[in-house]
Amino acid sequence: MALGGIRDEAEIRGHRKTYIGAMPGRIIQSIKKAGSSNPVFVLDEIDKIGNDFRGDPSSALLEVLDPEQNNAFYDHYVEIDYDLSSVMFIATANSLSTIQPALLDRMEIIEVNGYTIEEKIEIAKQHLLPKQRDQHGIKSKDISLKSTVIEKVIEDYTRESGVRGLEKKIGSLVRGVATKVAMDVEYNPTISKTDVETILGPPIFDKDLYEGNEVAGVVTGLAWTQVGGDILFIEASLSPGKGKLSLTDFRLFDQWDVHVHVPAGATPKDGPSAGITMLTALTSIFTQRKVKSHLAMTGEITLRGKVLPVGGIKEKILAAKRANIKEIILSKSNRKDILEIKEDYIKDLKFHYVSEMREVIELALSNDKVKGAIELTVKNIASTNIN
Repeated sequence: MALGGIRDEAEIRGHRKTYIGAMPGRIIQSIKKAGSSNPVFVLDEIDKIGNDFRGDPSSALLEVLDPEQNNAFYDHYVEIDYDLSSVMFIATANSLSTIQPALLDRMEIIEVNGYTIEEKIEIAKQHLLPKQRDQHGIKSKDISLKSTVIEKVIEDYTRESGVRGLEKKIGSLVRGVATKVAMDVEYNPTISKTDVETILGPPIFDKDLYEGNEVAGVVTGLAWTQVGGDILFIEASLSPGKGKLSLTDFRLFDQWDVHVHVPAGATPKDGPSAGITMLTALTSIFTQRKVKSHLAMTGEITLRGKVLPVGGIKEKILAAKRANIKEIILSKSNRKDILEIKEDYIKDLKFHYVSEMREVIELALSNDKVKGAIELTVKNIASTNIN
């Protein structure tokens, strides 16, 4: 039962027989169509239900999904109670924020994470490519996509947690081959990376790679997005000024202004995940000690220096691997999230689990200080002892 755009409560409860064209609600209609009183019932896009003067369908669904009362579901057309307690209801949604809280309370939430690149490659080989071949009337011998080519399509032409966009791009490749088959033009059935760019055009997205940190104050953070994981860089810089911060060491903070910058300004950034990353960037710039290479981190901090766990760990870790990160700093409480990831996906990564910010600083900052012009700019800092 597709719920997208439903605004009339009668769609759920049915119409009273006094109205012309009255009929049962879609719940009872679907039970009749299934021919069973205990089917698996899918409520698709439950977060897209509307609400206007006709009624509130989401409130009508309370009776449907509440196990305490759905054994006596009342349809206005049938006019007798119907037992829905044996029905297995499965609802789908893209976002929980638009679902009525009372309705959400009746449901058990099962979050489905996005696919990894390895999973997408197998899905493309086993399902998407055969499906597109059938739809475009070409045989398996007419086109071949290697794993490296599919990976290029995934990384350079899609940004999603699912595979809908990937299917469209594979469809474009298949149509490119179908055109050559129809025109009886000679071609190589094994699609190369060059062929991909010829058919799909220049890459749409740049792969997020580790850029290095040759200066102090640059730290690599990990982020969760709706289309998977990503890496981001937290930058801090100093400039002569009259700092207005009331902090512990006046010799330092009264003479320098701090600028903390997060590149990729078009990407929305919220949440606590960059807490330890920002503090590490500030510590790095004030001490002029560079952050260790190929290291990333994610975690929330308190004013007491405690490192707290954050979410979206799977997506963040996989993004780090794609970006050639080698070591990752996490809260100890996030260890359980790492155990849920297949070992094959994280075998080249080294994890550091911490509980306090002091541990983060010890792990992240190298003993190498910045040389040259930057050191001259902040020469007063060198004489300041920062713990």
